Order: sequence, then structure tokens, then C-alpha cells
Amino acid sequence: MKKYRLASLTFLTLSLFSSVAAHGQDYQTPIEQGLADSDIDVSELSIDELLERFNVPGVSIAVIRDFDIHWAKGYGIADVESGAAVNTETLFQAASISKPVNAMALLKAAEEGRFSIDEDVNKLLSSWQIPESEHTESAFVTPRMLASHTSGLGDGLGFPGYEPQVALPSLPQIFDGAEQSNVGMVRMARPPMTAYHYSGGGVTILQQLLLDTYDKPYAELLQEMVLGPIGMSSSTFAQPLPVDRDSNAARAHGISGAAMGPKWHVYPELAAAGLWTTSTDLAKFAIEVQLSYRNHSNKVLSQASTNEMLSPVGVGPFAVGFSLSKRGEGWYFAHGGSNWGFQAQLTAHKVNGYGYAIMTNGFMGGQLIAELSRRIEASYAFDSLAEPVLR
Repeated sequence: MKKYRLASLTFLTLSLFSSVAAHGQDYQTPIEQGLADSDIDVSELSIDELLERFNVPGVSIAVIRDFDIHWAKGYGIADVESGAAVNTETLFQAASISKPVNAMALLKAAEEGRFSIDEDVNKLLSSWQIPESEHTESAFVTPRMLASHTSGLGDGLGFPGYEPQVALPSLPQIFDGAEQSNVGMVRMARPPMTAYHYSGGGVTILQQLLLDTYDKPYAELLQEMVLGPIGMSSSTFAQPLPVDRDSNAARAHGISGAAMGPKWHVYPELAAAGLWTTSTDLAKFAIEVQLSYRNHSNKVLSQASTNEMLSPVGVGPFAVGFSLSKRGEGWYFAHGGSNWGFQAQLTAHKVNGYGYAIMTNGFMGGQLIAELSRRIEASYAFDSLAEPVLR
């Protein structure tokens, strides 16, 4: 893999973003070159050295400051077979970061009066229903529960995806664990709102809900409801990825950093794992959430609906779409993602205007993301501000 390793790419200034001034480079340099601030054995390695250490061919980073993209840059290789370099327009699979994007569409549908996120989801679904069981005798499952992993479903999925030439199962076939599906059935394991249990199957039921509600292809629907209004112009839920987009897409890579056969896997579970995007587009998504929460931008949701995305439901760490956590003085909303050969992370402060998106094309990308997250948070002194940053 060394013959493909490149020096750090020159920073790519995008017309949509502010260019990095000298003070911006002051933040960027310790992230790229390492921080001699701990006994962590990788803390002084450059990003290129980290890529080599963790066998991750490439990474794309976008850092948010003052409710804007402060800088964005690609490092390493998008595809070890072609040798193409990563840049800020390289497409990666966002994996489970698809879920909060789906949650925004869900809340938009509720704003439009299509349904309430606290209704019985079985009364809203027409193509398939959650089978009744002893666990639903005293309480029904709602869209809010499905989006916050508190529905009582026991699947815990986790989708491996399918090779591009394989015939894809329908969503009902996935829910029922049919022969065409490569995962188990989606069924209730406990009463609703009694415990947190991560459920990719539950979010896929929300995909079916939107399909039944709008009678429109999911990729087209999400483009109209979320991606287009926010300006996520490089992003798509199209699966498999169209040929004209594939030329700019990263390849999935294995534990050793080598190619694994097909360039990528296909995910019919679009709401749970199907988004193709860039680090800069993910940063735009986070910024829109931050600004909408402050009622400074409402490209998709009202302030009240955005508050649903950032308010815990009462069981577990999730709100409607995002996980929430308090670190130091700050509340953060976040979601990670892991698909076949891809790892990603989106983290942003709930009130102050900072955060980051990191996307990788390697099975071991999680270790790289952990170190880069630490560097970004240290370089920008996350949580050092007690009051919101005002524009």
C-alpha cells in the first residue's frame, strides 16, 4: 500500500466555504502533524503516518467553526487499484450516519401533516406491519421510538450489504428474514420504551413508512426533502451508485488496507445505511441542524422540529436520529457509521458552532477517526466556551 501513499494533499478551497487564513492553518497544523500532548503512541504521527499505521488508504475531514466550514481536506488514496487521491469531493458511504438524515425527512413529513411521530406506526404502514406480540399488548410502536432505538425491536442490525450484481430483497423480505435477505427477521423482543436497543431494522421500517406515505422512490424523496434544500449537492441515496457518480467514489478496503473484491456493497436499507456523501456535505447537514436549533436557518425543519432531533426521548442516549452526550461543558449530537470497508463519524456541538465530519475507506478507519477526533477537539479547545458563539 506504500506505493500509493501520497504526501498530504494541498488544501482545496471550495467556493462555498471561507478560505483558510493564517489563523486557520494554526488549527490545522497540529491535526495534520500530531500533538505531543499525551502518552498515546500515535499522538505524534502525521496523518499520512496514521493512514499507514492503521492500514486505511484515505480519509476526508471537514471541521466546523462558528457555524461554518472552517477547513476541509482529503488525504491519501480513494482507491488502491486506480491510485486516485482523496479530495473533498470524494464520495464515501456514510453508513449509519444515514439514520439522522432519514430522521430529518421523517420530521419534515410530520411537519407537513402526513402523520405524527407519536402515532401507532402500524396504522400508518400499508406495505407491511410489525407483527403483534405479547410485547405490543399494552403499548404500540411509534416512529419516534423507531428513530430513537427504543421501540422494543430486537434485531440489533447491522447490515452487511450485497455485492452489486446480486438481486436485492424488498424491504418486507428483509423485515421477515426471507431467503433473499442476508439478515435475520425484525421482531419485537421487549415492550416499547422499556430499554434502549440499537435497531437498524427499526430505522428501515421508517424507510418503508416514508415510501408508503409519499409513494415515491426513497432516493428521490430524500433529495427533495433534505439533500437539495441543504445544498448537499454531492450526496445521494441512489443504490447501487450510478456510473456517473462512481468515478468519484472511494473503494471499500479491508483490514490490511487492500481491495476486497467488488468496489463497494449495495444497501437496500437506505435509511439505515444507504447514503453516499462527502465530509463537506455532512458538515453542511450538521450546520443546518445547529442553525435551525437556534432558529437562524430553517431550510428543512422548524426550530421546534429540530429540537426533537436534539432532545432525549427518556430511554437511552438517542433523540430522534442522533445520539446525545455531555462532555465537559458541552452537549453534542453525533452519529457514527460502519459499512463494509467504510467508517465515518459526524460530531457537532448542540449550541456552540463547532464540530467535524470524518470519512474513511478502510475497515480499520475507526481507530484513525478516534485519533483525529481527539486532535480536532484539542486543537479547537472544544468546550472551552461557556456561551454560544454568535455570528
